[in-house]
Amino acid sequence: MIINDLLKQAHMTRYRLAEQAGIPHATLSDICSGKTKLEKCSAETVYKLAKALGVTMELLAEDGIRQTERERAYEYGLPEYLQHDLDAYKDGLRKKSSLLDCYWGELYGSINLAEISDGVITPEHADHLRKKYLWGRNL
Repeated sequence: MIINDLLKQAHMTRYRLAEQAGIPHATLSDICSGKTKLEKCSAETVYKLAKALGVTMELLAEDGIRQTERERAYEYGLPEYLQHDLDAYKDGLRKKSSLLDCYWGELYGSINLAEISDGVITPEHADHLRKKYLWGRNL
């Protein structure tokens, strides 16, 4: 993440940045760890961080916006069988289906098929889908 890189360049700790920016330490920690996405923060928080780091707000937000766009793109243009299984799994989650474990298995198999056997998605793409949907680590 760009904030961690800027902190290293400035030889600054997270604690010092939080103090200089006037934001809670927990907020900065969540941003730096990826728990909270910078583009979801208020403009005021982004402004305070940018000012304390001596950079523009655009520079801070640009990396996060690009990452969000890439992640959204990972869920479109999928092979038909993978899109079907992804949609069925999402629907099962929404409805709290008793067949969720079956949907999980189908999605797992489809991701592997698309990546390994068919080669229609990249390993990075497959890892994104696995982390977000199968391993429960929302990005």
